[in-house]
Amino acid sequence: MKKIYYQKLAFMGMMLIILFTFQKYTSKEKEDFTDVKFIATPSVPLHLTEFDPNDLDEKQWENLGFTEKQIGTILNYKKIVGGRFSSKEQFKKCFAVSEEKFSMLNPYILLPETNKEAKSTGFKSSEKRAITISGRFNPDQYSQNDWIKIGFSEKQAAAILKYKSYLGGSFISKEKFKECFIISEENFQKINPYLILPEKTPANFNSYAKNFKSEKTKIQYHQFDPNALDFEGWKSFGFSDKQAQTIVNFRDRNLKGSFKSLEDIQKCFVISAEKFEEMRPFIKMNPLTIAQNNDIHKIEIKQQEKTDFSKVDLNVITFKQLLEFGLDERAAGSVIGFRKKLGGFVNKEQILTTYNIDVELMKKLLSTAQLNTSTVPKYTLVDAPEDWLKNHPYFKYSADKIIFYRISEKDERKIWKLLKVKPEYETRMRLYLK
Repeated sequence: MKKIYYQKLAFMGMMLIILFTFQKYTSKEKEDFTDVKFIATPSVPLHLTEFDPNDLDEKQWENLGFTEKQIGTILNYKKIVGGRFSSKEQFKKCFAVSEEKFSMLNPYILLPETNKEAKSTGFKSSEKRAITISGRFNPDQYSQNDWIKIGFSEKQAAAILKYKSYLGGSFISKEKFKECFIISEENFQKINPYLILPEKTPANFNSYAKNFKSEKTKIQYHQFDPNALDFEGWKSFGFSDKQAQTIVNFRDRNLKGSFKSLEDIQKCFVISAEKFEEMRPFIKMNPLTIAQNNDIHKIEIKQQEKTDFSKVDLNVITFKQLLEFGLDERAAGSVIGFRKKLGGFVNKEQILTTYNIDVELMKKLLSTAQLNTSTVPKYTLVDAPEDWLKNHPYFKYSADKIIFYRISEKDERKIWKLLKVKPEYETRMRLYLK
C-alpha cells in the first residue's frame, strides 16, 4: 500500500512540474527578431580571358565559379574522354556544365567548335611545360614571346597580355597578377619571388587604370572606303584578328558584298558605338565600289548551280544546300548534327524539334524535299550495339538499364515493362526499333 501511495505521489509531482513549465513558456512574450539581418555571400564577378580547359587545375576551375562537386565531375569526365577535351562540343556534354555556364564561357574556350573540326585541323591542345625563370623581372615589360620563353603556350601568353590590358596596361601588384586565372597557383608560386611588383594593390587602383587607358596609342585614321577595306585594313584601325574577320564576313555575306550606308556599318556588332564615332569623319563610301561589289555578288550567285529541292533527300541534304535554301549557319549545323546523332531522320516531324532553326522556314523545306528512311539503322532492344544505345539521343538515358535487363531477359515486352519509360519517350525510341 505504501508503495502505491508513493508512486501516486511521484506521478502528481511530475504533472505539477510539467504544468508549471508549460505555463512558463506559453506565457512568454514573442521575441522580437526585427533587428536580425541575414548576410548573403556576395557574388564575385568573373574577369574571363581565353583559356584551354585542359590546362586548368582544381583551383582554376573554382575561380571560374564551379563547386567542388562539379569540379570533380569535370575532371572525371575528362579522364573518360581520354584525358583531354578535344572540342567545345565535347566539353559541353559534361553534365556538370550547365547550358547557361557554357554560354558564358564559350567565347573564351581555346578549342575547336566540334569534334569533326578538331580532327580535320589536327588540333592538339597545349601540353603543360615547366616554367623556368632566370632572374627578377617586371611583368609589365614582358611581350608575348617573353612569356612563351619562360614556359607558357602561345595562347596562354596572349591571354596574360589581354588580362594586363583589362587592368589598364599594368599588373599593378602581385596581388592583381595572381588573379589572372590563366596562371595556376603552382606557377604563381614559382614566379612570385622574381616579380618586380608591389605586394598589395594600391588604394587608388581605379585611377591607375584610367591613367594607363588614357596612354593607349591613338589610331591614326585616314579617309577610307569601308567597301574597299580588307582584313589587314580593318586590323590597322585597332581591331583584333577575330573582329576584322567578322567585319569582312558581315559585309561580304550578310550584306552581299557592300555596306550601303553608315547604318549598315553600325549594325556590325563588333564595331562599338564609340569606335564608330571615331571612324565616322573618315568614312567615304564610293558608289562605284558598291555597284562593282554588287555585280560581283550577282555573278557569283548566277555561277552557283541552283538546287532542285523537290529532288533532295533530307537524310543526305548538305550543309551548303541548307544555306542555299535560306537557313543560317547555326541552324544548318544543328540540323546536320542532329541527323548524325540519330543516324538519320525517320519522319519529318523530328526535324522540327531541332534547336536553333526557323520553324516556318523549315516547314517550307519539309513540304518540298523528300525523306528516304531506307538507310536509317534500326535494331531490337536485344541486339542493339552498346555504343549505339549509349550515343543515340533517344536511347542514351536508358542505355545502361537496357544493357542490364537484356542479360537475363530476351522478351522485349518484358524489357519495356522493366524500363518504365514515359509513353512519349517510348514512342520516340520505337521509331528506331525493328
